[in-house]
Amino acid sequence: MSVLTNIQMSPAQVSQQGSAPVSAALAKGAVETDIPARLDSLPWGGFHTRVIAALGITWILDGLEVTLAGALSGALKSSPVLNFSNTDIGIATSAYLAGAVLGAIGFGWLTDRIGRKKLFFVTLAVYLTATAATAFSWNLASFALFRFITGAGIGGEYTAINSTIQELVPARYRGRTDLIVNGSFWIGAAIGAVSAIVLLDPAVIDPELGWRLAFLTGAGLGLVVFVMRLWIP
Repeated sequence: MSVLTNIQMSPAQVSQQGSAPVSAALAKGAVETDIPARLDSLPWGGFHTRVIAALGITWILDGLEVTLAGALSGALKSSPVLNFSNTDIGIATSAYLAGAVLGAIGFGWLTDRIGRKKLFFVTLAVYLTATAATAFSWNLASFALFRFITGAGIGGEYTAINSTIQELVPARYRGRTDLIVNGSFWIGAAIGAVSAIVLLDPAVIDPELGWRLAFLTGAGLGLVVFVMRLWIP
């Protein structure tokens, strides 16, 4: 992709430019550059590390969510408020997956129209709000709804993460970066497993409160990501 820019400059402004080739190009009224090629030729730097950290943590959130959904099923069935059956657990899990699919389609469509950075904040805000709301569910309908919205937020981020890697990460680092980012799912799975062990231990905390705090753990992690997202160009 080449970019051709027309520049209106006076001769005095042109003469002030520090580079003779650039000044000559400006004097002709246009500068042509190949932005993808220039991005691909860059060395790996702190900018790339910050962007990948701000994006890749979404997979950690997904690993956390998926693990919690399985680990908390027993607590949800024994909850005096929810008292879920196996069928109810299946409905809630399906709601999360359906939200992820529809979120990927819907937010992916919006990304191309209003900009990726805006959507990165919107989808993360959707995830944060819905995960926190899940902790306050009072019946199957509310739990499934909040899980659906949580999935939509995560699905919306899926559509933008790998495309951003393709655009910003130099080609020679792109493959391993994709593997690292996608592999971070298991970090979230480990966090979810450890959280469930502690929060569902009756000797530590009431299980009815524990499963609610488990979902708030995901929301707390998301707040950290929200600040990190400021690094995205």
